[in-house]
Amino acid sequence: MAKEIIMPKFGFTQEESEILEWLNKEGDKVEKGDPIAVVSTDKISMEVEAPETGILSGIRHGIGEIVPVTEIIAYILQPGEALPEFESKKPEIVKAKAAPSPQVGSSVKISPLAAKLIEENQIDVADLIGTDADGRVSRRDVEDYLDRKSKPEGKIGATPAARRIARELKVDLRSVKGSGPNGRIQAVDVSSGKATLSNQNIPDDMPSVLKEIPLIGMRRMIADNMARSVREAPHMTLQIDVEMDAVENLRKTANEIVKKSNSRISLTAVIVKAAALAIKKIPIINSQFTSEKILVLKDINIGVAAALEEGLIVPVIHKADQLDVSRISVTLNDLASRARENKLKPEDLSNGTFTISNLGMFGIDRFTAIINPPQSAILAVGAIKPQMVPDESEDAVFNKKKILTFTLSADHRVMDGMQAANFLVELKDLLQQPEKIFK
Repeated sequence: MAKEIIMPKFGFTQEESEILEWLNKEGDKVEKGDPIAVVSTDKISMEVEAPETGILSGIRHGIGEIVPVTEIIAYILQPGEALPEFESKKPEIVKAKAAPSPQVGSSVKISPLAAKLIEENQIDVADLIGTDADGRVSRRDVEDYLDRKSKPEGKIGATPAARRIARELKVDLRSVKGSGPNGRIQAVDVSSGKATLSNQNIPDDMPSVLKEIPLIGMRRMIADNMARSVREAPHMTLQIDVEMDAVENLRKTANEIVKKSNSRISLTAVIVKAAALAIKKIPIINSQFTSEKILVLKDINIGVAAALEEGLIVPVIHKADQLDVSRISVTLNDLASRARENKLKPEDLSNGTFTISNLGMFGIDRFTAIINPPQSAILAVGAIKPQMVPDESEDAVFNKKKILTFTLSADHRVMDGMQAANFLVELKDLLQQPEKIFK
């Protein structure tokens, strides 16, 4: 029986991925676990693996196409086996069986992304035809409708991804030579420099451009996620200064015992452990907001933001509260190394419940981070700076201390200022009594 290959779901909020590359061609023999395609998620490029050994067949989507998660992208066949009957039909025939255009006032199934486009472009749902199997209106249907509406003289052969990128980059698709079947324009054709920018609405005195960065792939998804976070989550920010002398002394002592450099305990690892323990005391920090309820999560999975050339990713330390500091440090080193080599796995980036962003190594004293949806809080970590601090036991006596400023951004829909403040106070107490972290 033909084995379906579906577009994997790599995260809580992911709805679709873009196919960046097919590593095998139609008819190739593949082994179970072999990477057969590369797709982009909202975090990083990922490989899709063959679910079993056999022959790659029935590839349904080309490079540059955006595919909803869980949709079939290809099949694995055994020798002598045939594709499912509907797969052998022409795409036009399959589309002809789609649900008819819904009538005004009828109940119409619409995907979340399609609904967003419909609202932004003020489209009458009655004008749309749903081409998904159950008649649901997809993002692709809305994009095709907008393209037809803007070009009444005839539709240009192009993938939905190519049309979206063309709109974003103000590219005239009539100037693009398509590399797909029958000259169909692919996303790569638009973004690789084969197209010319439309001169419409470009002022004569526009400043000269040093470099153009297409808003596609990871960069596009980061932009969408961050904009959604700022737009939907009312951020409140709280700061606290923490004396780091005790924790740095204890970390130094621990590292003197460790001989292997990759096992040395980093400051970030200590902060991850401290944050996890503080969350156990103040669990509302570890929450997600939904339209009907607030979900307080059991597992404490700490994401640590890391910068790549393509954008920001957040590898996750799962169940960080149950790991000792040494193990957290080793895991962080491994994740960072594999991130640089683009070898992270989906599970390395999935199910994060709280994020830490550390810019202290760049000399940044303090900053405010944007919450990583669907999480409810993010901790920004600055640099350790020497400061003169008054002695609590004596008047007019100052001592030199190592001070680090932590800034918590929290979703005010989920928690109040008192709860966020209690988390920071608990974090401070742990870092100033580090034996609780290292035990």
